[in-house]
Amino acid sequence: MAVREQTARQKQVYDVIFGTETPAGKTFDIVLIVLILASVAVVLLDSIPEYHADYGHLFLRAEWGFTLFFTIEYILRLWCSPNRSAYARSVYGIVDLLAVAPTYLSLILPQAAPLLIIRLLRILRIFRVLRLLSLLREANELAGALRRSARKVFVFFTLMIILATIFGCLMYVIEGSEHGFHSIPHSIYWAIVTITTVGYGDVVPLTSAGRFIASIGMLIGYAVIAVPTGIVTAELTLAQALKNERITRRSRNCSTCASVETDPHAHYCRNCGSELPAPGHKPDN
Repeated sequence: MAVREQTARQKQVYDVIFGTETPAGKTFDIVLIVLILASVAVVLLDSIPEYHADYGHLFLRAEWGFTLFFTIEYILRLWCSPNRSAYARSVYGIVDLLAVAPTYLSLILPQAAPLLIIRLLRILRIFRVLRLLSLLREANELAGALRRSARKVFVFFTLMIILATIFGCLMYVIEGSEHGFHSIPHSIYWAIVTITTVGYGDVVPLTSAGRFIASIGMLIGYAVIAVPTGIVTAELTLAQALKNERITRRSRNCSTCASVETDPHAHYCRNCGSELPAPGHKPDN
């Protein structure tokens, strides 16, 4: 849907609901965050049997009150948005819709009510209120590192599955069902719990050979537990190095003394004090 012309009233509502530059817009977002937290608290408290028995009817009324408010808010966002389709398909738009859907869905499927916890995702709006959008760049860098290391991590987990299968088969043969290893899948479960150093203790080897194999599995677990972290850290280090290289390439020359400045935040030459050109621009002649 193309961008449409807004009326004066729609622009006014848009500045309050979507904007944080005005006091009214910032106040609206802060109130919205408080209501989101309150609605999530109601869902959490309602899941406690004692509170549900004593205050269930109050929680239900509060939940419907929150839902009606968020529904009206979502409709207003659609109404005042210059591009309704873009908002409805955006991350915020989808989260806003999912925040009200579980309450209406619970009329048909009561077990869907706890899905209201998804409202907590709307706290992402606090990034806009507190002007922490710069943190999203760091989050994108982390997501990029995870994406680039996905193949290596997949190979690592495949190797761990193979090792767990081997250890599970060995324990099934050595210990047998009389010691709790009733099947190969059950033994593989034990191997995964052991290699990951979780160690529930619900199944333990009793023979000397079984304990020896278990000891090797524990040592392997300690040896490889840091591998995924190292893979992702290497990607983050590479991304930071590339970022620093890009910053260095944006170095500027002072038009007065020709000194090189690599700090993108510098406004004046540290050698002669002349004003520097903006990053990415050539010196004025």
